[in-house]
Amino acid sequence: MSIRHAFTTPATTAIARLLVSAGIALTTLTAQAGVEINRASLAELETVKGIGPSLSTRILQARDHAVFANWDDLRQRVRGIGTAKAARLSSEGLTVSGAAYAATDSDLASAQPKKREASSARTNVSSAPRSISSSVNGPSNGR
Repeated sequence: MSIRHAFTTPATTAIARLLVSAGIALTTLTAQAGVEINRASLAELETVKGIGPSLSTRILQARDHAVFANWDDLRQRVRGIGTAKAARLSSEGLTVSGAAYAATDSDLASAQPKKREASSARTNVSSAPRSISSSVNGPSNGR
């Protein structure tokens, strides 16, 4: 039996397929594991969709003072991370102290858009009609 034949038996082929499958599964689990904000490097933070160079720098600068206790701590200390952004980052795999973001009722209430009142400048617009010909054709020369 040649060495080449020894590595092409059904048993070795099955073992090779098993090892390849295990490698793929391990890679998939690693990719889905997420990023812990208190341990991540600049490059690891930027792998999270929604975190670019400026946000990752702000995160690391805030973390240099103290680790983030929870999502509220992160939102208060890092400009640019509000309720909606925290929810998106969490859905992309970011965790704070091992926890995903869970919006509270007060977060949801503060995230609701506020109704704007009509400004008085808009309501006091003159209703005098304009001359269409003068605005389209310019001023008349008396001809």
